[in-house]
Amino acid sequence: MENHRTDVGRRIALRREQLGLDRGAVAEKAGVAPEYLRYLEERPASPSYASLTRVARALDTTVAELSGGPPPSGAAPPEVSHREGLRVLDEGTCWELLAEHSVGRVALAGDGGPSIVPVNYALDDRAPDGRALVYRTAPDAAPARAVEADELAFEVDHLDEAQRVGWSVLLVGPARPVTDLDEIRSLTERLTGPEGEPDASEPWAGGERDLWVRLTPHRVTGRRVTLA
Repeated sequence: MENHRTDVGRRIALRREQLGLDRGAVAEKAGVAPEYLRYLEERPASPSYASLTRVARALDTTVAELSGGPPPSGAAPPEVSHREGLRVLDEGTCWELLAEHSVGRVALAGDGGPSIVPVNYALDDRAPDGRALVYRTAPDAAPARAVEADELAFEVDHLDEAQRVGWSVLLVGPARPVTDLDEIRSLTERLTGPEGEPDASEPWAGGERDLWVRLTPHRVTGRRVTLA
């Protein structure tokens, strides 16, 4: 039996089952990958408002119904004033925001030019060189090229279009493959959820993705913005 990790995921799956639709049909209608829809249903995902809106329309429902709350009023949260505009975040706040989400973007350079690739990640508080971020990929997949660069840029953001508030966190530092078997075993054990259920570190893209990549940032910066 599936163990839905969030109320949003549970509601998406329940509504889909009520309509008698499979993931492929809903994903095609919403314009998302079936693997991503599965990830939303089963993992601790934080979908953007735009993505959730597309899924809601595909399921003939509303964002409010899927999120379990009333429609947003359009007002900014009390801790962010519209007069503030752009606010610089301290490093502690950046790590807190990263801990609340699980999908980010890796900026890569290749023969065909620069590219930005989404991956799901987890935080590693016991990394040998300090606090770090890890993700899993395949050796021949695009995110694996991160280990070839002297420095890697990794970005995580979130935009609430209804409340007109967003934030972005950028990590910059070297990314290296985790090759020590004891370290790999430790990561696997620590980043696995209850009853053996994989946590956010399990790649939602699926397939054999046994290469662990660890980013140890020397620069962590963030911004929070209130839209006019």
